[in-house]
Amino acid sequence: SLGCGLRTCYRYLNQTSRSFAAVIQALDGELRHAVCIFYLVLRALDTVEDDMSIPLDVKVPMLQEFHSHLYQPDWKYTESKEKDRQVLEDFPTISMEFRNLSKVYQDVISDICHKMGVGMAEFLEKKVDSQREWDKYCHYVAGLVGIGLSRLFSASELEDSIVGQDTDLANSMGLFLQKTNIIRDYLEDQLEGREFWPREVWSKYAEKLSDLAKPENIDVAVQCLNELITNALHHVPDVLTYLSRLKNQSVFNFCAIPQVMAIATLAACYNNQQVFKGVVKIRKGQAVTLMMDATNIQAVKAIMYQYVEEIYQKIPSTDPSSNKTQQVIASIRAMSLPSSPMASRHHYSSIYLSCAMLLAALSWQYLSTLSKATEEYVQGGDN
Repeated sequence: SLGCGLRTCYRYLNQTSRSFAAVIQALDGELRHAVCIFYLVLRALDTVEDDMSIPLDVKVPMLQEFHSHLYQPDWKYTESKEKDRQVLEDFPTISMEFRNLSKVYQDVISDICHKMGVGMAEFLEKKVDSQREWDKYCHYVAGLVGIGLSRLFSASELEDSIVGQDTDLANSMGLFLQKTNIIRDYLEDQLEGREFWPREVWSKYAEKLSDLAKPENIDVAVQCLNELITNALHHVPDVLTYLSRLKNQSVFNFCAIPQVMAIATLAACYNNQQVFKGVVKIRKGQAVTLMMDATNIQAVKAIMYQYVEEIYQKIPSTDPSSNKTQQVIASIRAMSLPSSPMASRHHYSSIYLSCAMLLAALSWQYLSTLSKATEEYVQGGDN
């Protein structure tokens, strides 16, 4: 049974994470606690970054030094106005449970927290200009999460050491999710005065990023959107390679579910004016199906194939990025095609078998938690 502090941490996890709480709690053994604490530490860091009421001269050193508070039992921050401020106000509970983890886990979490704090501080004082800077920003806020999680998977010995060592693939896992969120959240970020689309791309289409939301600019806005989606699709081959290395079922589900949600989201956003007018959502039923199907690498390849096919069908011949989009889709197709007709038939029967087994094995409660998480994921989504 869980101690009082750990129970509190899981309560915070469920309060602060719509989309990740269910998959984290499905992880095996001690890895579950390590990932829960990792999530909360990063959520606390993120809350500092987002809090506009903290002046820059206070915020910059605070982000850079944040990792050191993991070893200060009494440190907390009570001035925040953010919705998730609870994780800062009760940071002593989180840091205590952090210090209860095995040292292998502590070292990973502390290292990632340090690198991320330094990176966040760097971008507080500048906008994302080049596509290289876009990759760098996404590395700090999401690629590092992928790298940290991968190191935790390997540290738990549920996965081979290569998973934690291959930082490029792990980084791509984070970049694919982060870019998808940034693309989808254009309007929401505009309304809150935040800009994450790279200037190098949008400046080809408009004077100011905010101009893309004007009705008279809808055609160029959609072209800009398509170019960014094409950029994001370049991470899919790495995602498939990464997922193909995973051995543990709970880790596979944890990693694959957000990735199939992301490709479904990009397919819904591609060439869609709605991105500039409101919220683009994937249908709830679609999301539940995705979560239940994404349980082995062949199934995930089939899902990825299906969605890039959907994008391919929507490419306008007049789109400036159409050639690039076709090229990246060709390379994803090559990776996600079943090897031969015989093999594919065999794979599908085994997919249905494993789904049947999975459904028998998954308790009703896990599914209901999952669909509740899905519902919230689809409504809001985590950044």
